[in-house]
Amino acid sequence: MKLSLCSEVIREMSFAEQCDFAAKLGYDALEIAPFTLAEDPRGLGAGEVAALRRSLSDAGIVCSSLHWLMVSPEGLSVTSEDAEIHGRTVSVMRRLVELAGELGAEVLVHGSPKQRHLPEGREAEARAQARACFAAAAEAAETAGVIYCIEPLSSAETNFVNTLEEATALIGEIGNPALRTMVDCSATTAMGLDPAEVLDRHLGSGLIAHVQVNDVNRRGPGEGSDPMGPVLSTLKRHDWRGWVAVEPFVYIPDGPACAARSIGYLRGVLEGLT
Repeated sequence: MKLSLCSEVIREMSFAEQCDFAAKLGYDALEIAPFTLAEDPRGLGAGEVAALRRSLSDAGIVCSSLHWLMVSPEGLSVTSEDAEIHGRTVSVMRRLVELAGELGAEVLVHGSPKQRHLPEGREAEARAQARACFAAAAEAAETAGVIYCIEPLSSAETNFVNTLEEATALIGEIGNPALRTMVDCSATTAMGLDPAEVLDRHLGSGLIAHVQVNDVNRRGPGEGSDPMGPVLSTLKRHDWRGWVAVEPFVYIPDGPACAARSIGYLRGVLEGLT
């Protein structure tokens, strides 16, 4: 099973050091948070992108995906009624899709809860604006040959797209095969759902393009009460060929140690399934 490490976990390192460290731990890839590369990803030039690709190649790993897409530049929102903000947000989304293609990534994960809030009193209008943003991103993704995923997040984080069913409904409205969804174990559990059961029920649809593993306590897999064995077993039974990305939010005692513990736990679980 292909394992990826979310880059912000070790963002204090240079990008080349991140690649080398992740590879030495046994990860197959980095899932890159663009805000760790530049304040505005639209400013990344061809030379800078080439250097990123070279760092990945030199370490013997790849870029699996991009995530945390709307963190920077500040002020982005897929639900804003402001035309300038809407245009800038779509511009960033399109550039990130291009960047994913340039880095050889397969997937982009659109979480960013603060940048997709539905304001009270104009929920329908805001949802329509978000649909237009996702449609534009999907169109760019289709051209670039990548998959753009809408990430269901818990209701504690956002009031827009909290379940896989809500994500698939929005995907159906847009109707572009480059737009899909994914499962984040922490967010799924926070909604009172079982990630393994959700995966088992929906993997056959072909709409799940990515999986992130983490505990509901926001720490890494194996650092809380959520067992990852059922999740990995379900993925194996469905012959999952996509990425499984480690995405903790709380790093104890620090990011590098969390990254090391997470992959050790996951590899141990996987060995037990063989």
